[in-house]
Amino acid sequence: LRGQSLEIIKLSHSDSASSTDHGTAIAALLIGRGDGPSPGLLPNAKLVAVDAFRRQPGIDDHADVVGLISALEALVDRRVGVINMSFSGPPNPALQSAIKEAAARGVVFVAAAGNGGPGARASYPAAYNEVIAVTAIDPSFNVYPFATSGSYVDLAAPGVNIWTAQASIDERTRSGTSYAAPFVTAAAALLAASQRFDSASIPVKLKTRAQDLGAVGRDDIFGFGLLQMAGLCDELIASTDQGPAHSTVRITPAGD
Repeated sequence: LRGQSLEIIKLSHSDSASSTDHGTAIAALLIGRGDGPSPGLLPNAKLVAVDAFRRQPGIDDHADVVGLISALEALVDRRVGVINMSFSGPPNPALQSAIKEAAARGVVFVAAAGNGGPGARASYPAAYNEVIAVTAIDPSFNVYPFATSGSYVDLAAPGVNIWTAQASIDERTRSGTSYAAPFVTAAAALLAASQRFDSASIPVKLKTRAQDLGAVGRDDIFGFGLLQMAGLCDELIASTDQGPAHSTVRITPAGD
């Protein structure tokens, strides 16, 4: 991440700031240096990362709804167009309202489908209608065993043994729906940067171009299927003087 366009907004007190490994891994997947050991999907993009989580002994990093809404407000104020939410939890009407309002203003939301297992309850914010919910698959197109399934799942993306950076060591592999979400976030950011699609048409475009997996048609495990960008990237490059990879877009991991 050295030399990359990265702005970090810290909402937590310094003595309880969240651990750094998860956020670093998501950030590297998105904007890691192209010439580094963990190259990112959009190395030329600008990333705005909000640390809305807190560390507490004996439990995983966590956030409250006030912090999450404050994070969304900070991103909207900076005119962030695509927001990656690699975290999950229970439903909350206040958070839902904040997401709905931001979506109405043109923000595209992408979130991890959750790692509670196929029989778990729906994970939020992924299950909100305004959010693209992403599950994780391995190189053999098998779903991540701990991925949460349900009618809210929209797309599948690589999320098993994903090579990325880590704060405590140089890099390592990670698995989970958190690491699948950035692939869809990067795709949505490319479409947004092309200025050919509005926020409402971006999710539709990604879903209609997905490679069907599992049962024919949309299903609760893979959603509409595996994210496909190759052909769409060719279309975007052919239709603009400057390729989308050189455009400036603002995205955020908002990780836990």
